[in-house]
Amino acid sequence: MKFDRISVDPRVMDGVPCIRGLRLPLATVIGMLAEGMDEGEILHSYPDLEPEDLRQALAFAAAALTERHLPLAAAHTDEVLG
Repeated sequence: MKFDRISVDPRVMDGVPCIRGLRLPLATVIGMLAEGMDEGEILHSYPDLEPEDLRQALAFAAAALTERHLPLAAAHTDEVLG
């Protein structure tokens, strides 16, 4: 997939992936979605964003997870069994 709405530039936000160079990190957008904000709320809060920006942010995050091994903390048995 081509990510034409995602920018990675070492001169902008130290190279953190952002939406179209807007200085809005993808992590911020993904975090808002993870917290339950819907598309309309996010677009209202950030008027420069477009619906396709949100879709590409999610697609980029999914692609990043397939490319990298992320260390996950193991749950303690007591916590899992309650």
